[in-house]
Amino acid sequence: MLAYRHAFHAGNHADVLKHLVLCRVLVHMAEKEKPFTLIDTHAGAGGYSLEGRYAQKTHESDSGIVRLWGRTDLPAALEHYVSLVREFNGGGDALTQYPGSPAFASMLMRSTDPLHCYELHPTEERILKSYLSPRRNSKVVMADGFAALPHELPPPSRRGVILIDPPYEIKTDYARTVGAVREALSKFATGVILIWLPQVALVEARELPRRLLNAAATAPKGTLHAQLTVAEPGAHGIGMSGSSVVVINPPHGLAETLREALPFLARALAQFEGAAHRLDVQPR
Repeated sequence: MLAYRHAFHAGNHADVLKHLVLCRVLVHMAEKEKPFTLIDTHAGAGGYSLEGRYAQKTHESDSGIVRLWGRTDLPAALEHYVSLVREFNGGGDALTQYPGSPAFASMLMRSTDPLHCYELHPTEERILKSYLSPRRNSKVVMADGFAALPHELPPPSRRGVILIDPPYEIKTDYARTVGAVREALSKFATGVILIWLPQVALVEARELPRRLLNAAATAPKGTLHAQLTVAEPGAHGIGMSGSSVVVINPPHGLAETLREALPFLARALAQFEGAAHRLDVQPR
């Protein structure tokens, strides 16, 4: 949706969960010599100022990355994630910017690994294209990522990660996400598919995890669903109380990593006493 700007939400608790999982997936993929492709269907900008007017209006990073910044007791996977945010900030102690998914990808992928990003917002697309311009094997397209995805599959190397992270500001995003997963698996059954889901008081949101897991029932390496609840819904059930990530064909070791990281995150990012986490793994 063209009105959506992720800068309002950059570095919040949902970004922490999503990017932690993305980083672990990319680290695993890079362990093998053969190149892999990352297809990001809703890429956003390369990074976001936490001192800009959008971020300062909501201060959502205060309940996300800010709570992890400077801690010395982080589990290893979270320590690595925070180190990448620090690298994006020039390596110092000041936290003034937050990297988007393409920036994490650029830091973790090799020059031989293609990075293909789709973004509909013209300003975001322009910023991202400028950010990724020095990187080899990068493509930024102002287009509908849902519509473009079938034409990207399977990737030439037959190794790939698909990141599906729509804003869900329009209800059709829920159905299109399920459709995209079904089509992706039909063309590229062994691909790693990472889908971010909001935890909000909508029937479509409550049903989405079940629908995704049903769509992925035949995935050769099974599925993983990691959920983090950090806040109570606002008045009349409005607002995001948490989020989750579904990973189809999850890489080896991801579940073990999240079993350590999720309880820590639930405590560190808690905004109420009922903060909780859940991890469901369905192997094949």
